[in-house]
Amino acid sequence: MTQPPPPPPNQPPNPYAQQPGYGYPQQPPNPYAQQPGYGYPNQPPQPGYGYPGGQPGQPGGPAPAPGSGPGRNKPALLIVFAAVVAIALIVGGGIWYARSSGPDAQKDDTANSSGGGTGGQDADGGKNGKGTEKVPADTTSKILFQVPLPTAKDTTVTAGSWLTDKVYAKTGIAQITGYDPATGAKLWTVPLSGPVCRATGHVSADGRTAVVYQPKMPAKGSTAGCTQVAAIDLNTGRKLWTQTVKSGDVPIGFDNVTVAQQTVAVGGSSGGAAFDLASGKIRWQPKAADSCHDAGYGGGPELVAVRRCGDGDAGQLHIQTLDPVTGKVRSEYRMTSGIDYASVVSTDPLVVAADVNDSAGDGSGFSDVFSIDGSTGALRTRISTPGSSYAARCDGIYDLEKCTGVVVGNDRLYLATEQHDGDGDYTKTNEIVAFDLGTGKQTGQRADAGNNYTITPLRMDGPDVIAYKNAPYDKGAQVVSIDGGSFKETKLLENPVTTAVKAVETTMSPDYAEVRYSQGRLYLSAAYAHAPDPSSSPRQYLVTAFGAGG
Repeated sequence: MTQPPPPPPNQPPNPYAQQPGYGYPQQPPNPYAQQPGYGYPNQPPQPGYGYPGGQPGQPGGPAPAPGSGPGRNKPALLIVFAAVVAIALIVGGGIWYARSSGPDAQKDDTANSSGGGTGGQDADGGKNGKGTEKVPADTTSKILFQVPLPTAKDTTVTAGSWLTDKVYAKTGIAQITGYDPATGAKLWTVPLSGPVCRATGHVSADGRTAVVYQPKMPAKGSTAGCTQVAAIDLNTGRKLWTQTVKSGDVPIGFDNVTVAQQTVAVGGSSGGAAFDLASGKIRWQPKAADSCHDAGYGGGPELVAVRRCGDGDAGQLHIQTLDPVTGKVRSEYRMTSGIDYASVVSTDPLVVAADVNDSAGDGSGFSDVFSIDGSTGALRTRISTPGSSYAARCDGIYDLEKCTGVVVGNDRLYLATEQHDGDGDYTKTNEIVAFDLGTGKQTGQRADAGNNYTITPLRMDGPDVIAYKNAPYDKGAQVVSIDGGSFKETKLLENPVTTAVKAVETTMSPDYAEVRYSQGRLYLSAAYAHAPDPSSSPRQYLVTAFGAGG
C-alpha cells in the first residue's frame, strides 16, 4: 500500500497513528488568533486548551501494518514496529444526544454531528417527525459548572464526551467521569489502565458506547499502543468489558472505534474487528486470506466499512454496508483507484467524503462528497466541494468518522462555507448551504451567520439543523436551530459577554474542541490535556457547561 506523504512543516502528527499522515493546515491553528475573527480587537495570541498547539514529540510504540480484515475473505496480518510522533491536530467537535429509549430499539438512538461522527442525524435521519429541541423561556445562558483541565506530564488525549438524558460524561486522563448534566456533581468514574486514544460519539439506545485506550500509562514522549477496546455503560458508570485482538502474541493497535446498533467495530492498518456491545464476544477479527483490509468503520444507524484492497497506485477503496452481527456485505461501492483515504459522513443515508487527487488544496481531506445508495451500492451523485469554498474538514486517515462543518439529514448535505466579506467594512461572515443528495445540486437554502459570526452545523434535530455560531468579541456565542424547510433561524442559547466566557469560547470552538448541546444546555470540552504552561492565561478547563435561564 502506498504510504501517505509526510505531514507538512510544523504540523503536529498523531501519536497513535500507524503511519505518517497529512490532512491539516501547515501551521497549528491558535484558537485565540483564529476564532475571534475579524470582529476582535488586536491582542497577542494565547495558547488554547481545546488543542495541544506546539507540544513536544512523542516517539511511538509497536504498530501493525496493512494486511488484514474482517470475517469475509480476510487478509494476512503483518505487524511492524513504527516510530510515531507528537499529537494529532484535532478531534473534531460535534453533538451527540442519546435517549434511553427510542422508536426502534435495534437502532443506534443518537443524534450526532459529523464533527466526529457519521449520521449527523437523529434515529430517523431527519426523515420523519419533528425536532425535540425547545426554545427556553430565557435564552441567555449562565455557567452551570466547570471542570479544571487535568495536569499531564505530556500532551494526552482527552477525546470523548457524551450526553444522555441522565449524564454528561467526559474522558479525562486514563478515566471517564460522569457528571450530573445540570449541576456538575460527579456521579461516577470509570478508571482505565492508560489514556484514551479514540472515542466514538455513537451511543446505543440503552446508553452504551465504546473507546480504544492504551494498556498502561506511557513513558513521557511515547505511547503504549492503542490496543484495548472497552464498552462503557454511561447510565450506570460501568466498564462492561475490555478486549484485545492479537497477531500471534502481539496485540493489534486500532485507529478508530464506532458503535452500530449492538456492535462495536474497530479498524486500523491491520484490519478490522467487531464485538458484541453487551458481552464483548468477538464477532469477527483479522484472519489470513487476501490483500484487503478494513481500515475503519462508520457507525450509528448502519455499519459501514472502508475497505482497502491492493497496493500502490492500483489500490482501491471499497465502501461496504455490513450486517452488524455477521459482518456480511450487504452492498458495496468501489471508489476510483488513486483515492487513498475516505471519511464516512453518514451511514444512513450513506455519504462519504474524500480529497480526490489532493484537490481540496487546504489539507482538509474534503474536496468531493459521494452520495451512495446503501442498499445497492450504486453511486447516486458526486458533489464537488472545493476547499476554497467550503469549510468542512475530515481526518480520513486515522479516524474516518471525524468531520466538522458538515451534517446530513432530510436526504440533504448541510455544509458550512468558508468565511468571506460581510456587509460592513472590515467584517467577515459565512453560511450553511444545502445540497440535495439525490441530484447533487444546491437546494437554494442558505443560513447566514451574520457579520463577524461564523456558523457551523453540529447535528440534526429531526428535520432541523442545530448549529453553533462563534461570535465577535462584543457578542456571545449562540446555539441556533435552523428549520429544515424554511431555513428560518431560531436562537436557542446565547452566552453572556464576560471575560471568562469569551476565554472559553475562543479556545473551545467546534474546530478545536467537542461541543454538545441539548435542551438548553451547552457543553464545551477540551480534546487534549497537557503539561502546565506558566504563561497560559486564563485558567484552563476540561469542561465548561452553560445553561439557559440567565
